[in-house]
Amino acid sequence: MTLSFRPLGKEMPMPPYSPPQLHTPPPRPSPRQRRGRNALLMLLILFVLAALLVNRFEAVERLLPWTKQKPPAITGLHPVVNELSEQLVKKCTALGIHVVITDGFRSHDEQNALFQQGRTAHGPIVTHAKGGQSYHNYGMAIDFALKTEKGKLIWDLEYDGNRNKHADWLEVVAVAKGLGFSWGGDWKSFKDYPHLQMDFGYTIDQLQRGFYPLHEHKAAVVPGQ
Repeated sequence: MTLSFRPLGKEMPMPPYSPPQLHTPPPRPSPRQRRGRNALLMLLILFVLAALLVNRFEAVERLLPWTKQKPPAITGLHPVVNELSEQLVKKCTALGIHVVITDGFRSHDEQNALFQQGRTAHGPIVTHAKGGQSYHNYGMAIDFALKTEKGKLIWDLEYDGNRNKHADWLEVVAVAKGLGFSWGGDWKSFKDYPHLQMDFGYTIDQLQRGFYPLHEHKAAVVPGQ
């Protein structure tokens, strides 16, 4: 007996063999193309630098010792210094410490008169700064004293009016530093213990040349306020 098999379906022809395609890397840019790309990159860098210089022109200009500008009319404390001075008093009051701001903005004439004290005028020497040489003259510094329970102003660095076994004066300084002030008691020479200032990165030389922090600075903003 002969057996025969019948296909169940139509046979599909085998596809023709094709070798695997090898990946061809893209052509490398020509020297001219590379120069063009580098030129565009350089223009982008110059554009960014120009934008930064425009936004920070004043900051760059005041670093140049020969540049000057017309100074603004200053007749009181810088707004940020004034605001933070009020916060200093409030925060210290919450600690049971009564702080009195005894001095703030000081004119050049007032500074010169103070400078003469202990020299050509009666009294002890209290400053080495002439008119225009103190941050007080630009509304960027304050002086403070403590008030006792009897209402007397004192400048006692060891007084503990709130009776917490810590000197009130140094507690005030700690609060002031937390607000962004620097303290004259940290100066290496002629320590000025009642003095607090906020320079915003401006030197006396820059202030004398007419530059002034007209806008509020983030460094002066109290966290959480």
